[in-house]
Amino acid sequence: MSKNIAVVAANGKAGRLIVAEAVNRGMDVTAVVRSENKTAAQHAIIKDLYNLTADDLAGFDAVVSAFGVFDPAKFDEYGTSLKHLADLVSGTDTCLLVVGGAGSLYTNKEHTAQLSDTFPEEIKGVPLAMGKALDALRGRDDVHWTYISPAGDFQADGERTGHYVLAGEDYTTDKDGKSAISYADYAIAMVDEIETDRPHDRERISVRW
Repeated sequence: MSKNIAVVAANGKAGRLIVAEAVNRGMDVTAVVRSENKTAAQHAIIKDLYNLTADDLAGFDAVVSAFGVFDPAKFDEYGTSLKHLADLVSGTDTCLLVVGGAGSLYTNKEHTAQLSDTFPEEIKGVPLAMGKALDALRGRDDVHWTYISPAGDFQADGERTGHYVLAGEDYTTDKDGKSAISYADYAIAMVDEIETDRPHDRERISVRW
């Protein structure tokens, strides 16, 4: 049976590609956008994320959050936006899938060191905020969620190769020591996760080439 999904912040680069991938696979897709729907989605909810209600998101098999912000004054919105969306689907069968970041991936077997520890101070704001939001999500057992981290080099305009490697909480690389994936192939992984009915319920996973 075709999936019925909503993509929040669908007009962004990641959101548009996730929408396109889902539509191409025959899913019924609703774009959640603040203004005109610029995606391939068949339907649209034109609202600010924070004005969404539980009724708006009722009945979807999955809700994807592709929210992102790069204004340092708004970094806390990674947490507040995710909490709001989680609250709206709390206690339902709707899965909340999150376009995450690579900075919170672990770089040692003890899981005490993260990739963001190696970043220069001036670019740590986003990964630290995203990591904090993930930590808050981990504490919830009232929501079906999956957090998908991309590779270290997340390429907005990278090619769609049609393949990816699925990994877990650890930062991994290919045989040449590279960690990269395109937005297009990340979108494939995201839609695969939706199609296969929550194989990683309440887990963080990662994808790379």
